[in-house]
Amino acid sequence: MTESELPGQRLARGVCRHLAGRGFATLTEFVPEAGLRVDVVALGPKGEIWIVECKSSRMDFISDRKWAGYLAWCDRFFWAVDADFPGEILPEETGLILADGFDGELVRWPPETPLAGARRKALVQRFARTAALRLGVLIDPDLARFSRL
Repeated sequence: MTESELPGQRLARGVCRHLAGRGFATLTEFVPEAGLRVDVVALGPKGEIWIVECKSSRMDFISDRKWAGYLAWCDRFFWAVDADFPGEILPEETGLILADGFDGELVRWPPETPLAGARRKALVQRFARTAALRLGVLIDPDLARFSRL
């Protein structure tokens, strides 16, 4: 962990580690479509797509007006919060992951709402392109000048 890391970033790291242990590949700050940016998107071993929104405080949750728009872009939707978060304010029909900067624990499963095939294909392609472009920039930082991340 770094001192400059924000609380939501620490939660996202723990979530990504937990989901990796379940066989998922993850990306943070993913854009499923213009105007939406999710904290964590996860692509599972069977092609399932989960979205996880990380909330570090009550105010962070209350000020989030876009989360309902994310439901159309995943098979399952979760919140990730730390142990001190007032979990009773989170909608019961959503999933819940307790996390910290090191790991997470899935404590409530949301219902599964399978994506339509065309949307799933488009999301998997966007996931793959985003991951490949980010990897390319790690290998060659100047690549960022030539690509659209």
